[in-house]
Amino acid sequence: MIDFAIEPEFEEQLAWVRAFVAEEVEAMDLVFDDMSAPYDRSNVAARAALKPLQDEVKRRGLWAAHLPSHDGGAGIGQVKLLHINEILGRTDWGPVVFGCQGPDSGNSEILAAFGTEDQKSRWLKPLVAGEMYSCFSMTEPTGGADPTRLKTRAVRDGDDWVITGDKWYASHAQYADFIIVAAVTDPEAEPHLRNTLFIVPRGTPGLEIVREVGFFGEPEGVGGHPYIRLNALRLPDSARLGDRGGGFAVAQARLGGGRIHHAMRAIGLCQRAIDMMTERAVSREVAGGRLIDKQSVQNDIAASAIALRQFRLQVLHAAWMFDAGLGHGREGRLAVAMVKVATADITRDIIWKAMHMHGALGTSNELPFGKWLGLAAMFGIADGPTEVHLSSVAKALSRGVEPWPGLFPREHLPTRRIAARAKLARYTEAAA
Repeated sequence: MIDFAIEPEFEEQLAWVRAFVAEEVEAMDLVFDDMSAPYDRSNVAARAALKPLQDEVKRRGLWAAHLPSHDGGAGIGQVKLLHINEILGRTDWGPVVFGCQGPDSGNSEILAAFGTEDQKSRWLKPLVAGEMYSCFSMTEPTGGADPTRLKTRAVRDGDDWVITGDKWYASHAQYADFIIVAAVTDPEAEPHLRNTLFIVPRGTPGLEIVREVGFFGEPEGVGGHPYIRLNALRLPDSARLGDRGGGFAVAQARLGGGRIHHAMRAIGLCQRAIDMMTERAVSREVAGGRLIDKQSVQNDIAASAIALRQFRLQVLHAAWMFDAGLGHGREGRLAVAMVKVATADITRDIIWKAMHMHGALGTSNELPFGKWLGLAAMFGIADGPTEVHLSSVAKALSRGVEPWPGLFPREHLPTRRIAARAKLARYTEAAA
């Protein structure tokens, strides 16, 4: 049975999270508002303000809520995590304050599932503790996010691997203590068995940050998503994460969780936009009354709230599937792919309506809509573009569906009516 109910004790925790985020975390957003600030440890003032907030979250037992307790997390499950993440999604700093920020959350999950004991000790424990940051680097300039078209090569040389290639949009690579890199180890194997993941420590000879890349709107040469190059970088085999040729399977295990976590945070972002939209509508005087008195404004607010309610239930269902152990099965993958597409669509539509309702002020840099539209665009690209997921959904739904052999479709009413009359003939003839 699907049940989204939560106990009163957790409701109390959520009430604390809402107040804590509103009173403490949003101040971090306002004072340290650079998009990369939550990951930049060179900002001494920001780090000083961050630590007591993180300590309070840990004291409350809500730290790293995406992980089970035996891996150092809160162990609350995905449904409860949604309730927290949708609050954190209203802010930039919230995920870092609570120790569940991407890409570290996904990287910690695959280290917990596929890492050796040495890798867990060296990388997972400090990552979960908030003492390290990490990066996941699969995307390349030529093949995009398609893991079957990677060109970065890892060649075995004795007990080592030598890795050469370019990686694109390696989020937070310049701040990361280690980077998980996907490289081709078996070019002649089946497409999904060619790649392997490696843990590249910061400072490894041959690791080059070609340049920093940011969102549109940020100055050129500045941003949290660098273009990196691996110049004959040498690693021991102990740096391999998972089996040789198993990179695709490990990455998919990571990306599924990442996709649903993006969706959870998008709920909070969209709700904040609706709150702003509604407040604007009841506050703004226009010819003939207030904005809220205009039917088109009412339609935008109502449609946004209805769409968000539907989306939230969709994400809750996908989260429940993970808690039920179904997240990586066929139905779970289908649910996550649907959520992934919906995340970008609903975020873009709601934020656009909210921005438009604020007029010229909405398009200015004195409100956050420009940055949020950039996030909506990112939701449609990160962890696989929308078009790929739409294709995956369609293929999954059509799998096992046989062509209908008749001249007309199965639901052709005249044909069905003939069959129905024949089935019911003994009753209709007796009645006549």
